[in-house]
Amino acid sequence: MKPNIIIFNPDEMRADTLGHLGNPAAHTPFLDEMAKTDAVSFRHAFCQNPVCVPSRCSFSTGLYPHVNGHRTMAHLLRPGEESIFSELKHNGYYVWMNARNDLVSAQDEASLYYHADEIYYGGNVPKAKGPVNSESAKNPLDFYAMYQGQLEIDETGRNYSHDDEDVDAAIFKIKNKPKDKPLCLFLGLTYPHPPYQVEEPFFSMIDRSKLAKRISPEECSGKAAIQQAIRNQQNLQDYPESRWSELRATYLGMVAKVDSQFRRLCDALKECGEYDNSAIFFFSDHGDFAGDFGLSEKAQNTFEDCLTNVPLLIKPPKDSPVDPGVSDSLVELVDFYATAMEMAGTASTHTHYGRSLTRVLANRSAVLREFVTCEGGRNPGEIHCDEFHAGGPDGTSPYSPYYPRHFAQTDPDAHAKGFMIRTKDYKYISRINEADELYDLKQDPEERFNIISNPQYAPVLLDMKKKLRLWLMETADIVPFNYDKRFSEGMVWAEIKHLVPPEHLEEFREKVKKGINKFVIAAECQRRFGDYWNPDTE
Repeated sequence: MKPNIIIFNPDEMRADTLGHLGNPAAHTPFLDEMAKTDAVSFRHAFCQNPVCVPSRCSFSTGLYPHVNGHRTMAHLLRPGEESIFSELKHNGYYVWMNARNDLVSAQDEASLYYHADEIYYGGNVPKAKGPVNSESAKNPLDFYAMYQGQLEIDETGRNYSHDDEDVDAAIFKIKNKPKDKPLCLFLGLTYPHPPYQVEEPFFSMIDRSKLAKRISPEECSGKAAIQQAIRNQQNLQDYPESRWSELRATYLGMVAKVDSQFRRLCDALKECGEYDNSAIFFFSDHGDFAGDFGLSEKAQNTFEDCLTNVPLLIKPPKDSPVDPGVSDSLVELVDFYATAMEMAGTASTHTHYGRSLTRVLANRSAVLREFVTCEGGRNPGEIHCDEFHAGGPDGTSPYSPYYPRHFAQTDPDAHAKGFMIRTKDYKYISRINEADELYDLKQDPEERFNIISNPQYAPVLLDMKKKLRLWLMETADIVPFNYDKRFSEGMVWAEIKHLVPPEHLEEFREKVKKGINKFVIAAECQRRFGDYWNPDTE
């Protein structure tokens, strides 16, 4: 039987939250061990858009966001668009996903089940108990920072969340999977997406003294206008450094809980004897500022590594070669699509831009890509592409913690469409209506100083611009593998029938029904019947 395809997809998790990728404050023991024994962990995996929906539409199709216009939070897969889930479903897989998929448009219920056999909605969990320090949680600065801190636990010693419910549901499905079909399971978590909040024991697992130094905006130059626009609305310039540290530690505590939940899922696969025959993918859709650059959460058209560099671990099925450890190969999330489809033995229905990672899994030093890309933002006048106007006729309320980010997008210059191209050594960003950005990642890995005007880097800049231009040309559109018919059966018969003698009408009627090209049929009529014409043929 084909291998199970298991996808564990936490939301808004940075790559640098993993212990085995060098974060001394992280607590990810299960993921760290898996990267040593069973899986390849990609240090340089990048998403194709720094917010949820466009990224998910991209990695599930192998297409870049610009190809089909999926660059907003409010434009999901449309009817007729295939995904890895619909393609696996139609090729013998039983597809289970939870409702936290941010992928399939919900206005047509049937479209949901085009992509999945079963969707777990859940929702039977009461609201999580609030922060231990409820007074602190009322701090107006905390509100827009989305900081809650330590959550209370119930009488059982837990704070049972919707994520916990979804993990339990996924484990139940693993233990009760169809016996005659392989399982494709997509589990999308809310964590570690803000609000930054977590219960014990995860809250106290993080050693605050080991936190990395925060990148402050005062230390930077030449950054994107959207960053300042959001900072103006979040108004966190007086947020104390001690508070930023607690926010960052809580974020890592949420990641620690994700690690624990992933362990539970993998343990269930082992208990059922399905672990070996499963291709397991662990990755996030995008990252999080978590205080860097004076911001919380994310933004749609800024491309720092804290937003674009995501964790990606892949454990192939037992019979597939694997070289466990950390790979420094540059990869993109569109490569997930190509890899999973190859492991499932399923051919894509459309041109895609993913590259299978099986070669890198077998030899983690293998080089797959010269550069990676990311994109986001909107054209001037595209108010339907900002999140503020998508929130309703009055726009997003100031009483929403998302108001700063959404309101910042009403400035068309700040929310201008942009593209990033990144090699191992350099990052180039080009936007509409705003100065470009260029970073020397060897000298400035935290992307503090925009060197776009430095003449020393003119050759690098020219090369990056050329790469970006050619990439956009190559990926501007796709052509489906299936051909469309230019003429209906009725149209063809109306034109052909007068060219055919009565005794051959049935023969040629069958040719039309089979879809043979009308020009081919007309040529055959000319060859066999010359200039025969019967205007009275019905």
